[in-house]
Order: sequence, then C-alpha cells, then structure tokens
Amino acid sequence: MIRVLAIDDEPLALQQLVAYIRKVPFLELKGECMSALEAMEMLNKEPIDAIFCDINMPDLNGLDFVKSLPVPPLVVFTTAYSEYAVEGFQVNAVDYLLKPFGLQDFTRAANRLKERLTVSSAPLVTEEKNDDDTLFIKTEYKVVKISISDIRYVEAMSEYLKIYLASQPKPIITLLSMKKMEERLPKDFMRIHRSYIINLKEIQEVNKNRVIMDSDTYLPIGDNYRETFNDYLNQKFLGR
Repeated sequence: MIRVLAIDDEPLALQQLVAYIRKVPFLELKGECMSALEAMEMLNKEPIDAIFCDINMPDLNGLDFVKSLPVPPLVVFTTAYSEYAVEGFQVNAVDYLLKPFGLQDFTRAANRLKERLTVSSAPLVTEEKNDDDTLFIKTEYKVVKISISDIRYVEAMSEYLKIYLASQPKPIITLLSMKKMEERLPKDFMRIHRSYIINLKEIQEVNKNRVIMDSDTYLPIGDNYRETFNDYLNQKFLGR
C-alpha cells in the first residue's frame, strides 16, 4: 500500500480528492489537510510515501512547501492554473493534475506513483560488485552512483544523512543510519563524532577539538571518539 496525504485548502476539492484516493486499491489515505502547515505537522507524525497537493494555497503554497522539505515524499500536484506545470516538474513532481480532473486522470497519476516507488524500492546503499570505490545511494526517490573517494564527510541529520562530495556543492540526502554508513565505508574513513564521519584524506588541519576540512568547514571531535582519532594522528605524526 502507498501511504498518502491529501492537501487542498478548498473543502469541495479536498472531498473529491479523498473520494478518488479511496477508489484506488493500492492507495492508503493517512490524512486530509487544508493547508501546507497542517500537512507539515502530519509528515512529522506519520510515515508518508506520497502527497496529492494543491499549489495555490494561503500562507505557504504547495511548491514552496515541497521545496522546504529536506527529503520530500513523492508529489502529485493539483491546481487550476496551468502556468504552474513547468515549475511543478522542476521539483521532481511525479505528475501534475489540472483541475477539474476526473478519475481516469487521477488513476494515471496514482499508477505513476506506484511505478516510481517500485523503482525506488532498491536497497538504500548497495555496492557495485566489480568496483570497490562505488556505492549506489537512494535519494529523492531515485538511485544515484557515487565514488567513495569523492566523499568528503557525512553528517547525521535525525534519521537522514547528508553526504558531502568533492565533486558537487550540494550534499546528497538519504534515509540511512550512521552505523550502516560506517559499516560500508573503508579504513580511510573515521567517525569523529556521533554526527560526523570524515574522509581522513580530506583533513587540512586539526585544531584543539576540531577537524578543519576547508576554510568553511570545522567539525567537532566527540569525547567518545577522541582517543581513536588521537591514535590515528599519533601514527601519522612526524616530529618531536
């Protein structure tokens, strides 16, 4: 079952959307919201796979709402305004339903959700058998290939991880535990804090209780990890 939220500030439109959701056997309605702010609260309480979201809403419109989510669920936008279509797909929307839409159009969008989730049901992190430097990471309902040597550091963010790469300015965000990532990374990586794993080759400087990765990145060394990190430094230390 695909767990979904229905979001629309117009009561009649929300009622119609809910009726369509209930007609599709593989959709499970987890909530009805009349604003993006209400939906945000629901997302913090319930595991949600996808949202059917109106765009033109007061306070926070649907596009800005989806952009504000660190790792958004799959999205099908609904709106009466066709000019939003291009921007809707720019935020990786699965589909775009122009009001008024019928059950046939809604079912098409639901099937696209199902197809996207089937593709994204691959493991969160997998290794390529013939390439020790390669991982596949699931992010934003797609699977991307990254080189382990390209990873500068990993930051924990609640149940998600931010993976910072040398090759791109924005981190990759994925639903994964630090423990799982730590197990996958080779000996060139070390956990220095409950929230950070670093590529030891990327260290530029160690200053008191901080590891400096570059001029803008200062990472703390946690008490529980300091002894192991100091042992590593002592092995590499050249001098008196």
